[in-house]
Amino acid sequence: MAAPFGDRYGPCALVAGAAAGLGAEWARQIAARGLDLVLIDRDSDLLGATADEIEAVHGVAVRRVALDLARADLLDVLRPHVADRVIGLLVYNAAIGSVAPFLELDPEQIQAIIDVNCRAPLMLARDLLPAMVARGRGGLILMSSLSGNIGSAQLAAYAASKAFALVAADALWAELRPRGVDVLAVQPGSTRTPGWLSSQPAEGQGPALPVMEPPEVVREALDALGVEPVVIPGELNRQGAAALASLPRREAIELMSAVTGRLVPNHRPRR
Repeated sequence: MAAPFGDRYGPCALVAGAAAGLGAEWARQIAARGLDLVLIDRDSDLLGATADEIEAVHGVAVRRVALDLARADLLDVLRPHVADRVIGLLVYNAAIGSVAPFLELDPEQIQAIIDVNCRAPLMLARDLLPAMVARGRGGLILMSSLSGNIGSAQLAAYAASKAFALVAADALWAELRPRGVDVLAVQPGSTRTPGWLSSQPAEGQGPALPVMEPPEVVREALDALGVEPVVIPGELNRQGAAALASLPRREAIELMSAVTGRLVPNHRPRR
């Protein structure tokens, strides 16, 4: 019989990128299972509102940490905020979801994608996992994406970073499972979040794709934690991923690019 969620992953979870969208939903559903929270996001106002809501609804302790995850001194800045917390679950949800032709991305934007989507999750994991291994229990969730399976137009940097998360989670699952720590990669498809909405074309200008809501994605993912190394939430998404995987690589790239090429670039501030 599986241990209760709090015994396995408590008493406190850290959620990175927690102010809105999927990150806020991760925080809500983990709090509903009784864990205290450390929430990180660079949007301090939105983070505070989300934390206030969770405290009021679920009665757990929520620590707010307003922090840019791209910082080179990320761990030095974060450690004082978590030194008195026993972190049993790390959910890395933060990402820069830039949609744009690759040559329109500035070098600084590419570096930020690498820092937030690749460097920060590995550095946080390296910092927090040893204590979990020492206790013989804990969990790590890395947010990948279906875009990380097949490269496509306008998503070169973003999709590559999501492939990075998937492969890192695969390897950590294999290394840490025998030591009592569960690792899960989550590969959502289209999900109604602020980032997803920012890149959607006007109605009627692109194919209608299945869209999931954040609570559905997180619910399926939490159910898979400790069971599988990777989960694709949504039956239609699982069927679509299987169909793409059955195609020759060139055909899969062309098919995906026909969809992603219609997305609205979101890498520049809109006026």
